[in-house]
Amino acid sequence: MDQKIINLYDRFTHGGMNRRDFLDRLAELAGSSAAAAALLPLLQNDYARAAIVAADDSRIATERQSFDSPKGRIDGYLARPKPKGKRPMVLVIHENRGLNPHLEDVARRFAAEGFGAYAIDLLSLVGGTPASEDAARELHGKLDQDDAVVALTAAVKFLDGHAESTGRVGAVGFCFGGLMVNRLAAASPELAAAVAYYGRQIPAAQVAHIKAPLLLHYAEHDEGVNTGIPAYEAALKAAGKTYTIHTYPGTQHAFNNDTSAARYDKAAADLAFTRTLAFFRRHLGVPPS
Repeated sequence: MDQKIINLYDRFTHGGMNRRDFLDRLAELAGSSAAAAALLPLLQNDYARAAIVAADDSRIATERQSFDSPKGRIDGYLARPKPKGKRPMVLVIHENRGLNPHLEDVARRFAAEGFGAYAIDLLSLVGGTPASEDAARELHGKLDQDDAVVALTAAVKFLDGHAESTGRVGAVGFCFGGLMVNRLAAASPELAAAVAYYGRQIPAAQVAHIKAPLLLHYAEHDEGVNTGIPAYEAALKAAGKTYTIHTYPGTQHAFNNDTSAARYDKAAADLAFTRTLAFFRRHLGVPPS
């Protein structure tokens, strides 16, 4: 797909234009309204494709759980292996469309590897994730990021004290969630490991507060995010922080999202997930078999 079309969709999904302007510009780039209509399903997330690990997978148990934070009650989706026991916990942080079936599936992927995984709904702060993706994106615009960091810090404490937790908690986030992972790493001394997928970076002045080791995944074609990498890496290096950066050749922003046909890159997503699992096993501990 033409890079200009993917860049246009990224602008739209990140609040850079309204839906009408996006559709008009897409028709211009595609050559006609009919061609734009044909491209749209390839750009939009198709949650029917989301289940790499099925919701009824016999290996795992899932449930809705909520916890109290200084900003109110926060909802989420907990996935864990069916046999109960102590295990490392992973906090899964969503993109700018709230807690959707794709992020629930990501939580199940970690559960299938032996971790406990909690996919948080930060839109609980503004009423909860609606079913419509467009409505969720609009609601996300009302979310106060500082409040979200407070809620995430409380989520780490919640998972740290969970009955099935070893007390070792990591976080993984995607896009907006990647930014939140970077912010959480600077805000929560209890966080033991942090993985950010194509997330924007925090100011250099905040880097000194980071305690957790970082694993940072970036797409090659992601100018809006990647412009911040050199300054972030310089600050991490100057502060003596533990970090690893991987940039995946030929990939687009959101290359891990298998529900987006235009941007998903299976080879890169598989490699990034393998690296993420190894990182969590090294810093959180190997979960029980």
